[in-house]
Amino acid sequence: MSKTVMIVDDAVSIRGLASMTLENSGYKVIEACDGKNALDKISEQKVNMVITDINMPNMGGIELIKTLKTNSKYKFIPVVILTKENEPELKRQGQASGAKAWINKPFKPKTILNVVQKIIG
Repeated sequence: MSKTVMIVDDAVSIRGLASMTLENSGYKVIEACDGKNALDKISEQKVNMVITDINMPNMGGIELIKTLKTNSKYKFIPVVILTKENEPELKRQGQASGAKAWINKPFKPKTILNVVQKIIG
């Protein structure tokens, strides 16, 4: 059975590139346009990993991670941040909220694939 990765980003192009990369390697991908959309969709199916941007409308990535980590149903899902942000304070907040890794945009598709394979196989 293939593993499912949720990509949460308000940029359609980023979601598309990440989705295509992962789907071509056998992963199932669910796309969400922001944190609120991700929370709506994650309740509908099993998700093995979440990759999220930080800056999004409605609910950003840090708030999404905190919300997932305080819910017993989702707290063990690994979360990776994919963002153009590079501020040490934001990285600290991401790590403190429970993020497993940080990928900077722009990214090489292989980078996302390597991180996903390392974390969920």
